[in-house]
Amino acid sequence: MGKFNLSHRIVLPPLARQRSYNNVPQPHAILYYSQRTTKGGLLIAEATGISDTAQGLNFTPGIWTKEQVEAWKPIVDAVHAKGGIFFCQIIHVGRASNSGFQPNGQAPISSTDKPLTPQIRCDDTDVVQFTPPRRLRTDEIPQVVNDFRIAARNAMEADQYGGSLENRCRFALEIVEAVANEIGADKVGIRLSPFANYMESGDSNPNALGLYMAKSLNKYGILYCHMVEPRMKTLGEKSESPDSLLPMRKAFKGTFLVAGGYGREDGNQAIAENRADLVAYGRLFLANPDLPRRFELNAPLNKYNRETFYTPDPVIGYTDYPFLED
Repeated sequence: MGKFNLSHRIVLPPLARQRSYNNVPQPHAILYYSQRTTKGGLLIAEATGISDTAQGLNFTPGIWTKEQVEAWKPIVDAVHAKGGIFFCQIIHVGRASNSGFQPNGQAPISSTDKPLTPQIRCDDTDVVQFTPPRRLRTDEIPQVVNDFRIAARNAMEADQYGGSLENRCRFALEIVEAVANEIGADKVGIRLSPFANYMESGDSNPNALGLYMAKSLNKYGILYCHMVEPRMKTLGEKSESPDSLLPMRKAFKGTFLVAGGYGREDGNQAIAENRADLVAYGRLFLANPDLPRRFELNAPLNKYNRETFYTPDPVIGYTDYPFLED
């Protein structure tokens, strides 16, 4: 994968775990990521906010302050000490937030002033309400792009935007360009879910959207494109879909990662049929810190516990899943 020598094709994808108190990564994350590291294995850190307006959940990490950058360093060191390759997913949640997560209780910023309808929380515990967002002016968008650029730099140290397909992709591509220029395209990847309709994000033509993005990304020469399978349209379990990521896979010239409900057998099949270069396993890797070894041996897997996916406990459901020898 570019300048990185991977030892296997099993990837830890970005997984929100909500255990970064005050938006600062905690020491318990050192063990969590270290447990899931193998020499030459690729890990992608959980969604990490680029600014104080980027958050939409409790206890999610950021990378816009010096304190946050310093807190990430021992986590990165632990992964590197075991020979792992570590990327950070930097994000902005847009309107998927409310005033309680925003500085001075202000409205979330977004590409639209249309609020999200209330959503059932990921763990099915209650309903999440969203504050009506404030639509960004065109002249404000470069500041958000710059926030991504600075966040990328920190990670290394530790209506022109609506309507047509081209315009709807412009914001994302400007961010890719800014980040690639800041830290080098060989250190940049992007994760896309063109078929998702969670948080009212569905597109009228997701196949055209995904293909346009895949082709456009080639201009910047980034390292990888990580796409979520169309069968994962909603939050939760997979469903049948006639759509495919194969056109995007053929269009993108870098390393192509897939995710979305994969197990050992269909992951191997995706590689054998050249539908992907790497396969990411979220819930399986969460519950099996030694997942590459289990796949190699075709050993039984630990069952994940949904109830502890997003709890703030620093151990339970986080670093206490057993290894094979346990």
